[in-house]
Amino acid sequence: MASRTQLSRLGLFDAKVPRYTSYPTSPHFKNDVNADDFASWIADIPENSAISLYLHVPFCRRLCWFCACRTQGTATGEPVGAYIETLKDELVLLKQYLPKGVRLSRLHWGGGTPTLMQPDHVRDLAVAVREVADFDEDYEFSVEIDPNEIDGARLDALFESGMNRASVGVQDFDPDIQQTIGREQSFETTKRAIDMIRDRGIHSLNADILYGLPGQSRNRIVDSVQKLLSLSPDRVALYGYAHVPWMAKRQQMIPSDSLPRPDERLDLFEAARKLFVWDGYDEIGIDHFATKTDGLSVAARKGTLRRNFQGYTDDTSEVLVGIGASSISKFPQGFAQNAPATGAYTKAVRDGTFATVRGHALTPQDKLRSRMIEMLMCDFHVRTDELLRDFDTSQDELRDLYQRANSEFEDLLTINHTGLSVPQDARALTRMIARSFDAYELSSAGHSSAI
Repeated sequence: MASRTQLSRLGLFDAKVPRYTSYPTSPHFKNDVNADDFASWIADIPENSAISLYLHVPFCRRLCWFCACRTQGTATGEPVGAYIETLKDELVLLKQYLPKGVRLSRLHWGGGTPTLMQPDHVRDLAVAVREVADFDEDYEFSVEIDPNEIDGARLDALFESGMNRASVGVQDFDPDIQQTIGREQSFETTKRAIDMIRDRGIHSLNADILYGLPGQSRNRIVDSVQKLLSLSPDRVALYGYAHVPWMAKRQQMIPSDSLPRPDERLDLFEAARKLFVWDGYDEIGIDHFATKTDGLSVAARKGTLRRNFQGYTDDTSEVLVGIGASSISKFPQGFAQNAPATGAYTKAVRDGTFATVRGHALTPQDKLRSRMIEMLMCDFHVRTDELLRDFDTSQDELRDLYQRANSEFEDLLTINHTGLSVPQDARALTRMIARSFDAYELSSAGHSSAI
């Protein structure tokens, strides 16, 4: 790795930059994309093609203090049941515009806590989805599972509905840290949930773990990672905790003075990273790890790894349709986001219209820079030949972009006839390097730490 002095000089420990799960990033979406645009983009999907579908369930039994997602608490199942009826209405509306023969390559239920749904709700919603589009031959149906909010009956319903990948949030196993972030979830509870998942024949397992949490030390994160490794997940996301209390008010419950410094965050990441590598996991992009047979590892080796709002993916579909409040859809034409508030979302759908309230229509320059940033985030290599083949650009334009980026980082990057590459010892700077290809101003709302 580049020296700490050099990383500090380049601004790694001070920078706030996007995670680049989209380009442009969502703070740049405007209200000039509406329901009519969304309907038009849906209708333009080629017949008999494969798309991804994301369903958002924004409810949680409890609101974890560390979380910055758009969620709301509920003590009963009534709001969830009513919301599912709205999801079904939106799916019926989607079917009216969706071209013939479209199939689902990926289906993901996220939140919030999708496993708040009762078994009948799960089956009912799954039937509604399949009435819109059936699964592709090599489909993947994943669900975010809260180990504190799952039982055998709900898992049976998910398995019978076609779920073949589960995603389990861990964050950290240390009880003191869990109490500080408002997410108490013992190792035993997590293991019980994972055992139940695998007992039902679901062998593809994702797990999320965080570094940079309050009170986290090297010994604590090593202990948590070792416990996670004992559960043998196929895929792990090692995310940096984003402390943005000005955006997520619940994070004000977390004392800022207990957070690790940026240089300590790098130490925590490196300690965890080494354990995953030592245990035989492949490094995927900037913050994922996967077994060698997992789809992410295969995609990384083939050069087909992609990045979207769920992070890294091996799905190469050009269309991701988001269903539910605040969901974001991605089309070749641009992005479209539903109303964030469940009340406004529900009213639009009940009135018989899509709930799109904002988005961004992509320009040719957006598409070029988006692919450059995605290459950088996925492969650490921007390939000139692909860009020249697929976009209206030139050798001179690309060379100029490469050289300007390299000059910002003290010529650490490699530029040759194949394109621009980030050496292994400079990969901690990847999000900052991606920022150099971003033509938009940083959002006034700010972003999370670069490390």
